[in-house]
Amino acid sequence: MELVPIHFPARRAAKVALHHLNTLHGSPFNVFGLQEVHKATMEEIDSGRRKYSLDLSVIEWASSESREKKLMLKYHILLHDFVSQEIDSGRRKYSLDLSVIEWASSNSVFRCLALVTFSLDLKTPPDVQIDCAELQQTMLSLQKDEDQGNMSEEMKPFWHLAAVASSFIMLKESSENTEFNMAQVASLNQQESREKKLMLKYHILLHDFVSQEILHWQLLCSWAPGQGVEILEAQFVPKCPHTNESADNTAAD
Repeated sequence: MELVPIHFPARRAAKVALHHLNTLHGSPFNVFGLQEVHKATMEEIDSGRRKYSLDLSVIEWASSESREKKLMLKYHILLHDFVSQEIDSGRRKYSLDLSVIEWASSNSVFRCLALVTFSLDLKTPPDVQIDCAELQQTMLSLQKDEDQGNMSEEMKPFWHLAAVASSFIMLKESSENTEFNMAQVASLNQQESREKKLMLKYHILLHDFVSQEILHWQLLCSWAPGQGVEILEAQFVPKCPHTNESADNTAAD
């Protein structure tokens, strides 16, 4: 059955996989964002489950213009019926089959397999497994630029790191009743470096599309070439203590 491309269950699972991709490969050079869901279909299968097949594109928008590329993904999502009985200790599973096409350079196709498992306990973060062997090789190649410190002066790596850091929180906080995006960077402060790592403290605003809530988080994160992004401290702020602060940037969906 054909579905509207912005069908919520499809976007929700795609966003969770996307956040996970950012936690794996995010850096000042690489931040992945969902661009568009092109096609979505749903199939009823055994045990009251639904299988969703989607074609969608994401854009890696942290790269310099000469390296900017679009990635084409095919998802096959195994989704439990919302009213079905619990399975496997009260969990729901989403099976994804991804194909990633690099448009800008050699049109290489990256085959990815992912499994997103949501728990009925909304306090339990989703479990995500993703395997993109060919994409991993590409990321290792791009990492050479990081190791050599080749960063354009025009780039804004601090905001890119905020987007990556937000993905860690959005992945952890995601459930079947949420769809998160980073809305704003309210403030950032560079901290004293530790062990040759860049240290940044952020006040980040996250937007939940479902509830329309704006959630405030304070994060301390680090980054070093070849070591990736690490969240050292994360604190949820119930109410914004700086209501008059202006945002540094707004995230692309």
